[in-house]
Formats: sequence, structure tokens, C-alpha cells
Amino acid sequence: MQRDIYDEDHEAFREVVKEFIKRYVTPERSREWDAAGEVDRDTMRAAAEHGIVGLSVPEEFGGAGMLMDYRFRCVVNEELIRSGVGSAIAGAFGIHDDLAVPYLAHFGTDDQKRKWLPGMASAEVLGALAMTEPGAGSDLRGVTTTAKKVDGGYVVNGAKTFISSGKTADIVVTFVKTGEGNRPDAFSLLVIEDGMEGFDHSKKLHKMGFPGHDTAELTFTDVFVPDENLIGGVPGRGFVHLMMNLPLERLSIGAVAGAVAQAALEWTLDYTSTRRAFGQAIADFQNTRFRLAEMATTVDVMWAYLDRAMDLYRQRKLSAEEAAKVKFWCTEREWEILDQGVQLHGGYGYITEYPIARAFLDARVHRIYGGTNEVMREIVARSVTGRK
Repeated sequence: MQRDIYDEDHEAFREVVKEFIKRYVTPERSREWDAAGEVDRDTMRAAAEHGIVGLSVPEEFGGAGMLMDYRFRCVVNEELIRSGVGSAIAGAFGIHDDLAVPYLAHFGTDDQKRKWLPGMASAEVLGALAMTEPGAGSDLRGVTTTAKKVDGGYVVNGAKTFISSGKTADIVVTFVKTGEGNRPDAFSLLVIEDGMEGFDHSKKLHKMGFPGHDTAELTFTDVFVPDENLIGGVPGRGFVHLMMNLPLERLSIGAVAGAVAQAALEWTLDYTSTRRAFGQAIADFQNTRFRLAEMATTVDVMWAYLDRAMDLYRQRKLSAEEAAKVKFWCTEREWEILDQGVQLHGGYGYITEYPIARAFLDARVHRIYGGTNEVMREIVARSVTGRK
């Protein structure tokens, strides 16, 4: 089904992304990222120079000013994932542009924007978002990392885990308790900077997938964070800020799922058309043809849904509940398509030299992070039934 969400500007941008991939996102580079467990800073800077990183930074601070037009970010994801070797860098771009930048661009004070956004546009300053803790995941009101008010700032103690880009980040937007109890106004967001005494983000976690994108555990031991690092300058607004940014976070995961599903279909079509068994191409067997037909139809429906969601987001009409639907439904369909693609690849689908195998491992986390799909269903159920 022909998509009509992109205009000439998006397609011109797509050519820029393709050229960047040809030069910088090669199988050799991908293996280097996997071995190092992170994407190198020079590649991130090169992406910024091409206008591929910093898309969500406002123009006055050196970015592209595309915070509300997710179509440009979707183009980046589509092409990186289609390359078969770009999942690590796609993840690094997404954490920076979709999770870290928006909190400063939307809610930061003028001084905070001037301090950090220009560097985030050039990739000289990389950002991450820290919410999850060893004892608190999707239930954010259960976090125990505290920020005690002292003269001139806050003293932070606690730990965060499963933080994407946590090791390479220069600044981490951190969800902390600044009040008593678990009411929404008991939480704030602080920008914790690399090098602050007592802040350790060196512990890298080893994952099932995404070996080239770093994930870290963060610990805070009497970390002094100055008042000027309190996002928005007013305590007790952290929970509200998170809720306001959730539609983008969930949309971004759904959009990546769409890009992965599209790529999996294309890889599988190519493989089954060339691989032969019993004297004919695998694609000529009825079972294969039916499976490919189902996969292609599912991908079309995913894009129709995602394109509508991106349009609503651009109009500032995408609610957290609608975005939860996008997140859980698209990632579930992604998993089904990947599983089918691996099966149709046969033994080669289990070999990580093939992109379908790597995508299969990488995508498993999509149903977990950003709020588990079980929590997404609960959110949707509450919205449609009106029951808590």
C-alpha cells in the first residue's frame, strides 16, 4: 500500500540519510560497535554534521527544529534498520533525540536550553534519560532515588538501571524524589552531568540484543547537583513532565517496530526468492506465499496506524493512551513478523550473520522498555472502561 505521509522534504532528507549510511554505517563499523559495546563519538558527530542527529533541537540552538514532526526521525529509523547493520546507531540516535532532548527543549529554562542544547545539536553533548531502578520499572511512583534539598542545590542518592546510552552520556535527565510520599508533586527531573563527584555510570550491562548500543547501571552517592540543573526550575514537576513526553516515547518505539517489520519483510522476500529447495524457489511454495501475504498485509496496516499517529502527534493530539495502543500493538506485530521471517529463513535465520537473526534478538526488548506491553494494555483498559 502506497504511503502518502512524506513530502519532498522528507524524501530529500532520506537521500542524505542513505549517503550517511553508505559512508559511516558499514558492516565493519557495526562489528566495531558491537565489540566496543557502544557507538563511537566521531560517528555521532558526523551524523550531527549531516543533520541526522539533533533533529529535535530547536533551530535557534543549532538543531533542525523538528521536535513535533516525527516523520524525519522515522525516515532515519527506516533507512538505518533497512541497512541491516544500523540498529545500534539507530538506538543511540533515538535515546538522544526522542528521550533526552525533548525534556530540555519542552521544559528547560532559557539558561538550561542555552547551556546544553547547542552541544546536543552537534553531538558534543550526548544525553540519556534515567527512570528505571533495580526495584522500580514501569511503576515510576516506586522510585527510591532521592534528591535532598540543601543550600544551592540537591544531594542525590540512589541507583538507576537499564539506562540506554547511560555510559556514553554526558548528561542524564534523572527522575528523582524531591518530596515525601508518592504523589505526582513528590518527583522532579535533574540533569546530572558526567564528572560530578559521586556519580558513577561506568557499569555496562551485557544484553541479549543491541550489543553495539551501551546500557548501563548508574549509582549516585551524595552527588551534589546545583539548583540550575533542576529542569524547569520548579521542583515537583518531574512526574508531569514525564507524562507529557510519554506520547513521543511510545510513538518512537512503535515507529521503530514498523521499520523493523518492513525490513524483515524485505529481507524475507529477498531470501525466499533466491533460496531453492526441491527444485524451486522457497517463495514458490504455497505455505511461503501465504505467510508472505500475511506479513505484507500486517506491515501495511502497521504503517497506516503509525502514519496516523505521527500526524496526530504533529497536531499535538496524540494522547498517552493512544500512544500506549501504538506501542503495544506495533511491537506485538513486529515480533510476529520477525518470528515468521526467521522461520522462512530456515537455519540461516538462526545465524547472526543474517540481519533477520540480529533484528530478532534486538527487538525482544521492544515489548519491555518504554513501559511493558502488559502495562500498556492496563493503561488502555482503564481509558476504555473508565475503571481503575
